[in-house]
Amino acid sequence: MKINWFKYSAPMNFYPLAGKLIPIFWIAAILFITLGLYWGFFKTADVLSDQKQYYRIIYVHVASAWMAMWLYAVMVAWAMIGLVFNTRLSFMMASATAITGTVMTVIALATGAIWGKTSWGTWWDWDPKLTSFLILLFVYIGYIALQSAIDDVRRSDKASALLALVGLALVPIIYYAVNCPDPNECASLHQESSLERVESNILIAMFVTTFGFWMYSFATILMRVRIIILERERKTSWVSKLKEFNG
Repeated sequence: MKINWFKYSAPMNFYPLAGKLIPIFWIAAILFITLGLYWGFFKTADVLSDQKQYYRIIYVHVASAWMAMWLYAVMVAWAMIGLVFNTRLSFMMASATAITGTVMTVIALATGAIWGKTSWGTWWDWDPKLTSFLILLFVYIGYIALQSAIDDVRRSDKASALLALVGLALVPIIYYAVNCPDPNECASLHQESSLERVESNILIAMFVTTFGFWMYSFATILMRVRIIILERERKTSWVSKLKEFNG
């Protein structure tokens, strides 16, 4: 049976589909996050026997940092689709993604600060790695604020989409700062990216937790986009019928 996926570009058709997908993503998120953290906390004890226990915060810190950058790219992709094809749902998805991306960025910064205080004796250091990530948070917040500041939905969508496109330059900058080949060029308290040197047991826990964060992001984005759809489509007949059906 051939499925016409283009029909789901309409908010009216996407709304019920999102409702069906949300429980699936929530179950997957809980399962993989629990499994990843359990593996990291209890199955890497021998591997980390020579490390301080605060090292285990990497399972949350790295996963949230990866998701913060990935979600920004996703947000920009939806914004670009909206600008090119003028599709309402694309802008809605970008708006919903911005909230979850902001949450992931805050988690990454907070866990990094805790790690920094315990490991380096300071909550913060103004180096390229940390500063670029802080700027990413400001761009996320600026995107959300710009949407709220403009009453006309169409104008706010396009203005915030342009801001997101400008901020896209931050993603490769952050990646380069973390993976800088010359330590003297990107001097920092933050250690270099070293996945190739990480023990496989730790990598398993890290990737499983990251996949759980990925599923969590899908679940929360779909939940938020359903709310946005109802807000923007509240004057349509199908939303009125939905309200009547739900009492």
